[in-house]
Amino acid sequence: MRKVSVVGLGYVGLPVAVAFGRKAEVIGFDINPQRIQELQSGRDRTGEVSDSELAQTRIRFTSDIAELKRADFHIVAVPTPVDEANQPDLTPVLRASETVGHALKRGDIVVYESTVYPGATEEDCVPVLERVSGLKCGRDFFVGYSPERINPGDKAHRFTTIKKVVSGQTPEVLAIVAETYASVVEAGVHQAASIKVAEAAKVIENTQRDLNIALMNELALIFDRLGIDTQAVLEAAGTKWNFLPFRPGLVGGHCIGVDPYYLTHKAEKIGYIPQVILAGRRINDSMGRFVAQRTIKELVRAGHELRGATVTVLGLTFKEDCPDLRNSKVANILKELRDFDVELQVSDPLADPKEAEHEYGVKLMAFEKLKPADALIAAVAHQQYRRLGTPELVRLLKKPPLVMDVKGIFPRAALEAAGIRVWRL
Repeated sequence: MRKVSVVGLGYVGLPVAVAFGRKAEVIGFDINPQRIQELQSGRDRTGEVSDSELAQTRIRFTSDIAELKRADFHIVAVPTPVDEANQPDLTPVLRASETVGHALKRGDIVVYESTVYPGATEEDCVPVLERVSGLKCGRDFFVGYSPERINPGDKAHRFTTIKKVVSGQTPEVLAIVAETYASVVEAGVHQAASIKVAEAAKVIENTQRDLNIALMNELALIFDRLGIDTQAVLEAAGTKWNFLPFRPGLVGGHCIGVDPYYLTHKAEKIGYIPQVILAGRRINDSMGRFVAQRTIKELVRAGHELRGATVTVLGLTFKEDCPDLRNSKVANILKELRDFDVELQVSDPLADPKEAEHEYGVKLMAFEKLKPADALIAAVAHQQYRRLGTPELVRLLKKPPLVMDVKGIFPRAALEAAGIRVWRL
């Protein structure tokens, strides 16, 4: 049995470490000392792993590179974001490669789970491993790729219950990688034909979903101009057996809103300019601005004075029931509304207030302290918001009351019966 280390203990890496830590001792490495202290105390602020789950594992949490030398199967699970120009930022994964390189020994295997474009493992990461370690890949050590499929906040689809795609540099390495993951992944493994195939599979999984949501968002833009309720249209169309149940919305986070740019970047490098993928990205990236502008129009139609108007925004994280603030498109709504000089009240029960202020300049308010506003934007479908009744919404609003229900979480008929003007994406 291989001795496993996991480099990067965020939303992806920690569940991986926990799964292996139930079977044997695992080296859990992260460059953030605060994160290590938190995990050593038995708490995970991301909410992906419970205190009891942590207590049942044998994970040696550390920021000491020397500890990685005790392992011979290194899993790299660090973020791979895009920069302000939507270009892949491989800095975290290359730095993680340097870290692992300092600990590499002959016979070690390094498996990357971070999302990358096809070819990145062998063309970008391997040279770093070789340079730092002084060893030769394919002779002294070997690499593999196994794309992460973690869905933050999802309690049904977990690391151990999602089929794992695995790949390896040689048939022998692939067999070891497959056997190692199969020892903890109950759903089994799929052996990809090559590392590049596994890398490509990862980026198209989220690209496909991105494009499906982009279609729904474009339909929402069309139906809004036609004065048709998009949710009602989708409910009607959904009665057909093969109609896919996608819904319009804000597409943020570290996967769907990011991964397509890794594929388009690689495509452009080899001389192909993607059309459909980039068109979908443009639509999805524009939805926050559209919601804000639609809010302004509805405020005017409702008879509110724009200057000094107050807008309450419920939710800041990139998705429901998850504390992750990375690449939240709610920030685009806030940015556009600020251009109209409206006063904002933002509340989110799961987001970290310090992180919200640092990332987006937003001072979160406790839900109980929200004052009546001219409009309310339900931006994220947290369970706390889904449970809100009509009387509670009325309390949060001035007259004439206006609710912008981005996620379609409130019963429209009940709100309109109470005199609340409702707009849904």
